[in-house]
Amino acid sequence: MKSKKEKQGQSIFAHIVLILLSFMCLFFFYILIVNATRSHADLQKGFSALPGKYFLENLKNVANDGTFPMFRGIINSVIVSGCSAALCTYFSSLTAYGLYAYDFKLKKVAFTFIMAILVMPTQVTAMGFLRLITNMGMYDSLLPLIIPSIASPAVFYFMYSYLQSSLPLSLVEAARIDGCGEFRIFNQIVLPIMKPAIAVQAIFTFVGSWNNYFVPALVIQSKNKMTVPVLIATLRGADYMNFDMAKIYMMITVAIVPIIIIYLLLSKYIIAGVTLGGVKE
Repeated sequence: MKSKKEKQGQSIFAHIVLILLSFMCLFFFYILIVNATRSHADLQKGFSALPGKYFLENLKNVANDGTFPMFRGIINSVIVSGCSAALCTYFSSLTAYGLYAYDFKLKKVAFTFIMAILVMPTQVTAMGFLRLITNMGMYDSLLPLIIPSIASPAVFYFMYSYLQSSLPLSLVEAARIDGCGEFRIFNQIVLPIMKPAIAVQAIFTFVGSWNNYFVPALVIQSKNKMTVPVLIATLRGADYMNFDMAKIYMMITVAIVPIIIIYLLLSKYIIAGVTLGGVKE
């Protein structure tokens, strides 16, 4: 048995480590916000941990910049990321439920096939994907960024593992005996049980789609259809002496706000119970 002093020492050490890690994670966000409040001239002078007085002015410059449609890019990213998160979590949950709750001859083959797709990099199929959407007339549109999210092997595997630990098949059988249809069972019984898993994967999918640069840069050409990462990437070619650094920091600050909002809205489900329903003895 460990003594009381040893337990207190371990607790203090753990808290110190967690405080340091939290500081390291939040420090860069703090510096980003501080730089967004400073002017271009102030930023050229060097580092400062104190906020400036130019937040509203920088925000106004971003909003009125006709050559860089940042707010339009944020709207595009919200549409793409929101639709991708909704489609990905719903259809991945539906696929996982189908493989978990039904027995059929090709069940193991289907599972193995989905897992094989999981290890295939996006870059391998990029040229074929680009040619396909061009032939379908979807080049330079947001649809190619949304529709493929229906099939996500990684989210499917997470949902499948969650169902194995949280959904008793006796509950499904009881619903069938009561006369429930299969889609009604999934939508009204299975989905509420999977809320914590869906919330977690919705956050990851939203952030992953929001930060995705490769596919949007491949299929989007019009500036008013670009997402946030592609728009910000266009700044790399700007002349260091000619562009407004304060405006750039403000653009990045505005771009991360939707991600924070989505996390705050869904994070409560992450720490929810393992199941929100089940068979009681």
